[in-house]
Amino acid sequence: MARKLRTRILLVCTLALAGCSMIEAELPTATSTPSPPTATPEPAAATVNGEVILLADFEDEIQRFEAAKREAGIDLATLDAYKNQVLQALIDRRLLAQGARANGIQLETSDVDAAVQDLAVELGGNEAMGVWLAETGYTLEGFKLALEEDMLAARMVENILQDVPENVAQVHARHILLASEEDAQFILEQLAANADFGNLARLYSRDSSTRPDGGDLGWFPRGGLLFPEIETAAFELQPGEISTIVKSDLGYHIVQTLETGERPLSPNDLRDMQERAVEDWISTQRESANIEVLITP
Repeated sequence: MARKLRTRILLVCTLALAGCSMIEAELPTATSTPSPPTATPEPAAATVNGEVILLADFEDEIQRFEAAKREAGIDLATLDAYKNQVLQALIDRRLLAQGARANGIQLETSDVDAAVQDLAVELGGNEAMGVWLAETGYTLEGFKLALEEDMLAARMVENILQDVPENVAQVHARHILLASEEDAQFILEQLAANADFGNLARLYSRDSSTRPDGGDLGWFPRGGLLFPEIETAAFELQPGEISTIVKSDLGYHIVQTLETGERPLSPNDLRDMQERAVEDWISTQRESANIEVLITP
């Protein structure tokens, strides 16, 4: 994402000076040196801790977003409140860049220039770079400013991810999904009579994805399941224990914990935890930041 700088419009203010009628005609009329012109502030879309996100930058970002969606064959009419989503993304990027500076992360001009040159080489040279800038609605200077903010935001993300562990407490569990509380109670009675959990899952579970494996959910960390009710029950049980009836939006579950322990996260779980870490950081910053949205996207 990037920004396009607009030319500032200067409003020249002239002062009308009047002579005093009480001064004799032969005395020179006093004059005042005109004040320097005052720059008219450019319209803003939002401010983040006092830093402005220009309306022009927001509008340019909307155009780039819409162009990308059209190129992908996506009808803009099918997208809900996308203009507000673009603005919120710009605010999040600004928060990340501010966080980077607050943590002592700095960029040299040479860092940005090197990134621009790398892109030019990737695109096929400076001429091709110029064409790309024109097509995407950037000036070179505007692109450099946007790229600098992107680079700072990326380094802040790296800083956040350093605190995400690769090994965490996990649980290995299985479940049986039933349509009604009565069906779940029937399964509990079967288990109390020493019926095999896996066989009951294969016979009765409505979860087609885990039914062939006897309801096995595999290993997962906290936050690793779509339905927190099942996850909470699994973490509260000791290995071998079976839950009471657990209700979720899917239906009624019987959960059994098989194993617990600290294990390396799977690539998918690690990615999910990293995304949550960044989202949590941004959410915390938003709570304490002074954010003013000055338009209705």
